[in-house]
Order: sequence, then structure tokens, then C-alpha cells
Amino acid sequence: MGCGPAQLRVALDATPLAGERTGIGRYVEHLLDELAVTEGISVRAAAFTLRGRSVLSALPSGVRGVHRPVPARLLHRSWLRSDLPPAEWVMGRADVVHGTNFVLPPPRRAAGVLTVHDLSYLRFPELVDRASLDYRTLVPRAVSRAAVVLTPSQAIADEVSQAYGLPADRVHATPLGVDPSWFDTSAITALPGLPAEYLLAVGTLEPRKGLDVLLTAYRQLSRANRDLPPLVLVGPAGWGPALETFEIPPDRLIVPGYVDTAVLQALVSGALMLAFPSRYEGFGLPPLEALAAGTPVVASDIPAVTEVIGAAQRMTTLVPVGDVEALAAAVLARLSGPPSAADRISGQQHAAAFTWQRCVERTVAGYRFAVG
Repeated sequence: MGCGPAQLRVALDATPLAGERTGIGRYVEHLLDELAVTEGISVRAAAFTLRGRSVLSALPSGVRGVHRPVPARLLHRSWLRSDLPPAEWVMGRADVVHGTNFVLPPPRRAAGVLTVHDLSYLRFPELVDRASLDYRTLVPRAVSRAAVVLTPSQAIADEVSQAYGLPADRVHATPLGVDPSWFDTSAITALPGLPAEYLLAVGTLEPRKGLDVLLTAYRQLSRANRDLPPLVLVGPAGWGPALETFEIPPDRLIVPGYVDTAVLQALVSGALMLAFPSRYEGFGLPPLEALAAGTPVVASDIPAVTEVIGAAQRMTTLVPVGDVEALAAAVLARLSGPPSAADRISGQQHAAAFTWQRCVERTVAGYRFAVG
């Protein structure tokens, strides 16, 4: 196991690029963009999906795509039982094999690196779908194959170390970044027909995101405050209670579904505030991006989110998880007056410390630790 004198050959699982580009897909997208221009790194992207060719058609210059038209689910089933097929068969020869989404193709000679984004499948199994429950078996197998485990925050690094009995030097936090485009969204056009004032929540519509708490708080506030701006929920369809069960009038609840990055940036920058009431997170990128866009945030006081945005106190309010009354009070307080220009600048300065370049520098350090 080694590398040539000039290049470290990295084979990376790019399957999360398929479909709607949510958090993990954006993570992989930025990894590839930065790795493609990182000196001393040669990167190959593999997609385990029948749609792999379309996934790999837009890779950065210099990144080679490898397509195996085998559904990831079938490969996962095989890797649950054995170490076949090996990573090199599906990804090609490499010094490092990087499983970017909880699962590590079993390497034969390469060093394995695994990204574990959170432990929701262990800590809150009632809040995840059936496919995520398979991680209870897949992740321990992947961890046993990995020389290094990467996490998006130190909070999750600590959880992974404790859950799987790993020494601290095998678990590396690689905080995510904010794309520079979030800091200037003035020229972007939002959704047509959107009201001038609105509240915003961003995330997949699923129980872990705490949208039931937000909707309950919003319903209480709207009954007592008839001039309360409408609530916009942005994100892919998930699972959980139907929105109709919260009895919020249709003109008060706007649900555009999944939107592309440009529209999302316009929605975030134009919102009066971003609500992020998640019960559990591995990082908390939406509130960090909101700070970059100059939008105040009300979020759950959970370890990863506190780690990421807690220092930006002028622009953020943290509330206890699941506390409807506290969330409602925090929303009202934020709406009572817009942040000052100085407050917005302080939030942007905080967000600017999180870059994808730094994320990839720490990732590459993990690669080199793994081969060493």
C-alpha cells in the first residue's frame, strides 16, 4: 500500500451526486471541485447507480469517472455479508478509497477512508427511514475497514469515537464550507409570486428536521398575530406527518419543494429569518449559509449546530430541542427588529471562516494519515 512520488491516487464514491443535490451531494460536489485542483492528488470518481453516466458527465476537469451500472443497494447487500466485490474492482486501482456516504467499498490493498455524517440511525432510529436503518450494520463494517473516519464536525467525531471505540487519531473532523456565492446574492431572483416578507425553513421534510415543532409554533403565532408573515418550507419531500394535519391556512404556508442553489440563495437572503429546529444534525450548513447571506437564524441548541454557529451570537438564537414555546418566543423576538448592518457583517465574518478549501485540506491530511 503506497503511492508514487508525485501523486496520491484517490478513488471517491460520487454516487451522492445522483438525484436532487442535497447536503451530502453538495459535500461530494465540493470535494471533487477542490480535489481536482489540489497538488499531489489524482482523483477518480465512481458512481454505483444505473444512472451513473449522467452523474459523471459533469465532473470537474481532470477528474476521471468510473461507472459500474450496479445499483448501490445491491452492492450494500453484498458488503453486508462479505468483502466482495472489492473496491478496486468497482473503482479501479488506488492508494486511497474514500466512501463518502456511510459505506466504504472494501479495499483490497488501498487505504480506506470513510465519511460518517451523523449517527441518527443509532441515536434516533425512530426518526430515519428504513434504508438508513441498514447503517446500523453497514457502518460498523465500514469502520472496521477504514484507516481513518472523517466527520463534518467535532461533535460527531466525538460521538463516532465513543460509539465504535475508536482512538481519537483515527477520527478526523473536516468541517464543511460555505461557497463564496452565498456572500453576495443581490443579483439573484427568487421565486415568482413570493411575498416581500416571509419566514423560511430549509431541509428535507422529515421528522428529524423538527418541522412539526416549527409548524406547531407557527400555528400558535399566526392565531395570535394575524399580520405574521407566511412560512416557506424549502426542501425535498420526505416522510412524516402530512402538512395538512397542522391546520395552517394555505396562504400562510408556501411549499415550493426542492429548488436549485441559485433560487435557494435568493430565498435565504430575502427571508426575515431562517428557522432550523432540527432534533439532530451532523453539521448545520443551512444556518451557516444564512449567516453568509446576512439572514438571522433561530436554531435548536444541539452540539453540532452550537459548534458551527454558536459564536455568531448577534445573528443567532438557540432554543431547546422540541420546545414549541421557546421556538415561538425566539421567532417573535427576531421579528421584532431587523439586525443591524454591523450584526450582519459579524455573522458573515463568522461564516467566512468555513471554506471548502479548508475542508479538503483536512480531508487530504486524512488521506495521507491513512496511507502512512
